Amino acid sequence: VQLQASGGGLVQPGGSLRLSCAASGRIFSRDDMGWYRQAPGKQRELVATITGGGSTFYIDPVKERFTVSRDNAKNTLYLQMNSLKPEDTAVYYCYRRSIFGTGYWGQGTQVTVSS
Repeated sequence: VQLQASGGGLVQPGGSLRLSCAASGRIFSRDDMGWYRQAPGKQRELVATITGGGSTFYIDPVKERFTVSRDNAKNTLYLQMNSLKPEDTAVYYCYRRSIFGTGYWGQGTQVTVSS
């Protein structure tokens, strides 16, 4: 399984970005997926998840601002990020957990929120 994340960049506070994570290989529509992020000097943290059944979870700091979604026909995971704040600056990683329990990571995409 390979995951290719894209969509990061530099954005001003209050701006928006949409991250994408395209998957290939032995993948299944029922796989659980999610986004993590790692800011400089900090541990990687969970941001949002979406199960194979479509249930979503968000950490409190991104609730009401971020939306995780998936398009199984395109084998792609998305993270719509609105009202971005400087503290959202991090490398964002997509994650996919197979129905067989194996986890896979994407390569990361940099998001920088700065004026």
